[in-house]
Amino acid sequence: MNPSDWGYLQKIEPFGTVDGPGIRTVLFFAGCPLRCLYCHNPETWQAQRGEYLSVESLLSRIRRYVPYYGQVGGVTFSGGEPLMQSPFLLSCIRAFKAAGIHTALDTSGFGKHLVEEIVSAVDLIIYDLKTPDAQVYQALTSQNKAVTDDFLRHAQAAKTPLWIRQVVIPGRNDTLENLEATAQAIARLDFIERIEILPYHTMGTPKYAKLSLTYPLEGVPAMGLQEAKAFEAALIERVEFLKKQNTR
Repeated sequence: MNPSDWGYLQKIEPFGTVDGPGIRTVLFFAGCPLRCLYCHNPETWQAQRGEYLSVESLLSRIRRYVPYYGQVGGVTFSGGEPLMQSPFLLSCIRAFKAAGIHTALDTSGFGKHLVEEIVSAVDLIIYDLKTPDAQVYQALTSQNKAVTDDFLRHAQAAKTPLWIRQVVIPGRNDTLENLEATAQAIARLDFIERIEILPYHTMGTPKYAKLSLTYPLEGVPAMGLQEAKAFEAALIERVEFLKKQNTR
């Protein structure tokens, strides 16, 4: 048995509509090295938890959903952080693509193994740009930003299409300073297909109590959808302006 052909999944969402183009099956991989203050899936932190599956059995299960994908749907690898199980992830990407299934990787980019192979094989990267500031990144995630910077360099070298996402938290990073710094960081990137702001929400807080964990952002209110859309529009406008400036 090849270890790279087996891995742990926390859950499978058959009909996702927000994690990539079209209707998608979202596979939530177990394990994450980050401890983001706003994480709403703490149950995915632990590796080797959940259902232990082979690539073959997973592909067999996914095939039943293929008729719903149409021309643009497919499978999204999420988590947790899928790069924590890099050999299994790469095997899944290759097997699904061989079966004609579009693949997307929803990731924070925090991985050190098989990164070049993964970013070259996957069809789309949905990249969580948590913050462009290294010190803030450390405070926000408890990890070193250099790892995800390396991932992004490999993704750019592979010319893999990118969706850029950022969670915005009221009173934390909903500032003009963060908007400008994020715009500057995005404007330096190529192959971007979409930029999205995800409003901070508190729907995952009950999980912390269930797991006997303290929620780090207790008392911080959720961000309104309209406020998030306004921030997103301003960010996109600023990125477009900066890119035009850079081409002159």
